Amino acid sequence: QVHLVQSGGGLAQPGGSLTLSCAFSGGAFDDYAMGWFRQAPGLEREYVGSINWSGKSANVEESVKGRFTISRDNAKNMVYLRMDTLKPEDTAVYYCAAANFLTWVDDIKLYDTWGQGSQVTVSS
Repeated sequence: QVHLVQSGGGLAQPGGSLTLSCAFSGGAFDDYAMGWFRQAPGLEREYVGSINWSGKSANVEESVKGRFTISRDNAKNMVYLRMDTLKPEDTAVYYCAAANFLTWVDDIKLYDTWGQGSQVTVSS
Protein backbone atom coordinates (compact mmCIF):
# COMPACT_ATOMS: atom_id res chain seq x y z
CA GLN A 1 0.00 0.00 0.00
CA VAL A 2 1.03 3.59 -0.47
CA HIS A 3 3.37 4.96 2.17
CA LEU A 4 4.70 8.51 2.59
CA VAL A 5 7.76 9.49 4.62
CA GLN A 6 8.56 13.14 5.23
CA SER A 7 11.79 14.94 6.05
CA GLY A 8 13.15 18.47 6.23
CA GLY A 9 11.23 20.21 8.99
CA GLY A 10 12.83 22.38 11.62
CA LEU A 11 13.33 25.88 12.94
CA ALA A 12 13.63 28.94 10.73
CA GLN A 13 13.84 32.65 11.37
CA PRO A 14 11.24 35.02 9.96
CA GLY A 15 12.19 35.72 6.37
CA GLY A 16 14.09 32.45 6.12
CA SER A 17 13.53 29.35 4.02
CA LEU A 18 12.94 25.65 4.47
CA THR A 19 12.24 22.82 2.05
CA LEU A 20 10.19 19.79 3.03
CA SER A 21 10.54 16.48 1.22
CA CYS A 22 8.11 13.57 0.93
CA ALA A 23 9.07 10.13 -0.36
CA PHE A 24 6.36 7.97 -1.95
CA SER A 25 6.39 4.17 -2.09
CA GLY A 26 3.97 1.29 -2.56
CA GLY A 27 2.26 2.39 -5.76
CA ALA A 28 2.58 4.10 -9.11
CA PHE A 29 3.64 7.62 -8.17
CA ASP A 30 2.49 9.10 -11.47
CA ASP A 31 -1.08 7.91 -10.79
CA TYR A 32 -1.32 10.36 -7.88
CA ALA A 33 -1.74 14.03 -7.35
CA MET A 34 0.19 15.13 -4.27
CA GLY A 35 -0.82 17.71 -1.71
CA TRP A 36 0.58 19.61 1.24
CA PHE A 37 -1.48 20.53 4.29
CA ARG A 38 -0.68 22.15 7.62
CA GLN A 39 -2.16 22.18 11.10
CA ALA A 40 -1.44 24.73 13.80
CA PRO A 41 -2.27 24.00 17.46
CA GLY A 42 -5.99 24.20 18.11
CA LEU A 43 -6.89 24.61 14.44
CA GLU A 44 -8.20 22.36 11.70
CA ARG A 45 -5.86 20.90 9.13
CA GLU A 46 -5.80 23.26 6.16
CA TYR A 47 -4.85 22.98 2.51
CA VAL A 48 -1.55 24.54 1.47
CA GLY A 49 -1.24 23.42 -2.13
CA SER A 50 -1.07 20.49 -4.52
CA ILE A 51 0.43 19.32 -7.78
CA ASN A 52 -0.83 17.14 -10.61
CA TRP A 53 0.55 13.75 -11.61
CA SER A 54 3.25 15.11 -13.93
CA GLY A 55 4.27 18.29 -12.11
CA LYS A 56 3.10 20.51 -14.97
CA SER A 57 0.25 22.03 -12.98
CA ALA A 58 0.23 23.14 -9.35
CA ASN A 59 -1.89 25.22 -7.03
CA VAL A 60 -1.22 26.99 -3.72
CA GLU A 61 -3.64 28.73 -1.41
CA GLU A 62 -3.72 32.50 -1.31
CA SER A 63 -1.88 33.08 1.97
CA VAL A 64 1.28 31.38 0.70
CA LYS A 65 1.10 32.38 -2.96
CA GLY A 66 4.41 33.82 -4.10
CA ARG A 67 6.26 32.31 -1.12
CA PHE A 68 5.68 28.54 -1.30
CA THR A 69 6.38 26.32 -4.30
CA ILE A 70 5.39 22.68 -4.83
CA SER A 71 7.40 20.46 -7.16
CA ARG A 72 7.85 16.76 -7.82
CA ASP A 73 10.45 14.45 -9.29
CA ASN A 74 8.72 11.39 -10.70
CA ALA A 75 12.02 9.62 -11.37
CA LYS A 76 12.71 9.71 -7.62
CA ASN A 77 9.12 9.36 -6.35
CA MET A 78 9.57 12.60 -4.41
CA VAL A 79 7.44 15.67 -3.83
CA TYR A 80 8.74 18.90 -2.28
CA LEU A 81 7.44 22.01 -0.60
CA ARG A 82 9.84 24.95 -0.81
CA MET A 83 8.93 27.65 1.70
CA ASP A 84 10.49 31.09 1.31
CA THR A 85 10.01 34.36 3.21
CA LEU A 86 8.68 32.43 6.17
CA LYS A 87 6.42 34.15 8.68
CA PRO A 88 5.61 33.21 12.29
CA GLU A 89 2.07 32.39 11.20
CA ASP A 90 3.49 29.61 9.00
CA THR A 91 4.35 27.69 12.18
CA ALA A 92 2.50 24.37 12.01
CA VAL A 93 2.87 20.66 11.47
CA TYR A 94 3.04 20.11 7.71
CA TYR A 95 1.74 16.95 6.06
CA CYS A 96 2.17 15.56 2.58
CA ALA A 97 -0.67 13.48 1.19
CA ALA A 98 -1.52 11.43 -1.90
CA ALA A 99 -4.79 11.51 -3.85
CA ASN A 100 -5.68 8.97 -6.51
CA PHE A 101 -6.37 11.65 -9.12
CA LEU A 102 -4.34 12.87 -12.07
CA THR A 103 -5.28 16.53 -11.68
CA TRP A 104 -4.41 18.55 -8.59
CA VAL A 105 -7.21 18.59 -6.02
CA ASP A 106 -7.80 20.85 -3.03
CA ASP A 107 -10.42 18.83 -1.13
CA ILE A 108 -8.86 17.15 1.90
CA LYS A 109 -11.45 14.36 1.66
CA LEU A 110 -9.91 13.19 -1.62
CA TYR A 111 -6.54 12.41 -0.06
CA ASP A 112 -6.13 8.75 0.87
CA THR A 113 -2.65 8.46 2.37
CA TRP A 114 -0.75 10.80 4.68
CA GLY A 115 2.81 11.34 5.75
CA GLN A 116 3.78 11.43 9.40
CA GLY A 117 4.01 15.22 9.63
CA SER A 118 6.93 17.65 9.86
CA GLN A 119 7.14 20.40 12.47
CA VAL A 120 7.96 23.82 11.02
CA THR A 121 8.61 26.55 13.57
CA VAL A 122 9.23 30.13 12.48
CA SER A 123 10.54 32.25 15.33
CA SER A 124 13.23 34.77 16.17
